[in-house]
Amino acid sequence: MSKLIPVTILTGFLGSGKTTLLKRILNEQHGMKIAVIENEFGEENIDNEILVQDGREQIVQMSNGCICCTIRGDLVQALSDLVTQRDEGKLDFDRVVIETTGVANPGPVAQTFFMDEEIASRYLLDAVITLVDAKHGNIQLDKQEEAQRQVGFADSIFITKSDLVSAAEVDDLRHRLKHMNARAPIRTANFGEAPIDTIFDLRGFNLNEKLEIDPEFLRTDDHDHDHDHGHDHAHGEECAPDCGHDHSHDHGHDHDHGHGHAHDHHHHHHHTDRIASFVFRSDKPFHYGKLEEFLSGILSVYGEKLLRYKGVLYMEGVDRKVVFQGVHQLMGSDIGAKWENETPGTRMVFIGVDLPRDAILKGLTACLA
Repeated sequence: MSKLIPVTILTGFLGSGKTTLLKRILNEQHGMKIAVIENEFGEENIDNEILVQDGREQIVQMSNGCICCTIRGDLVQALSDLVTQRDEGKLDFDRVVIETTGVANPGPVAQTFFMDEEIASRYLLDAVITLVDAKHGNIQLDKQEEAQRQVGFADSIFITKSDLVSAAEVDDLRHRLKHMNARAPIRTANFGEAPIDTIFDLRGFNLNEKLEIDPEFLRTDDHDHDHDHGHDHAHGEECAPDCGHDHSHDHGHDHDHGHGHAHDHHHHHHHTDRIASFVFRSDKPFHYGKLEEFLSGILSVYGEKLLRYKGVLYMEGVDRKVVFQGVHQLMGSDIGAKWENETPGTRMVFIGVDLPRDAILKGLTACLA
């Protein structure tokens, strides 16, 4: 069986610089043969100088061997057409970049690579990369839940156009993004300048032990909770169970009423994001049965609201790390390396929309052996 073809999903709001970045990737001499799929349903497309538009699907070969095609229909169909043409020797490419429309939620695109067996047997989802425009990012995140989802789903985040705003504004945006997604490294990229190795082969969807939770995020998290117990909502987590809402019928409710601003003195920003991330850590092992039951319950209730979750687990009676991760309701786990020269312990990160953070953390604690 031939090697799986790695796929990168490039997402970001209108004006975030996706086209600039793509053009650079498509024109640079990096020796890679890349097929770019524009998953388009609207007007916005890469400038015509790259793509010839005449209504039917076009495949254009670039000077450096890259291929571009615009898809207005079904992504699965497009991917299987590409692979068929590759098998027949008509096209030559060794990776795929899917550019989503500005307002798209990358979730369903990512799920394609797990749900569709034909696609999963030929392609490997490498990473979701999200571009956030430094000048308009805050406003887009305030107004558009899709922009927040793009951040929550990301394996890597690039802040673009940072030359148009002050360093303090970039810092503020970075802080906000970090609380929404603790596991994606955040870099700046102006004029499409981003080293190729920060875009490709990130293995963001691999079940591996490289669980990059930003240490600074963990630090600010601890810092906040040590001094300021009332401050959970400042980053947009759902109300704690004791704040007077009955969560049993409240899943679709938007807690975006500005809770917690009074004690938001650690941070410059005043945004209550519905999407937030939080981390569970413990040095005690999990009881396998309890954890399995709890996680499957969480997935069945909050599956749609869970964007990404990932963890390295310390399980009772297992001398190896257990690695797990998921997208919405789709969860996978794998046995990793032995716990050597390190104290066994669990680290899990959850990223989602209005998740009941306290209830999940309490539930996980109850699963410890």
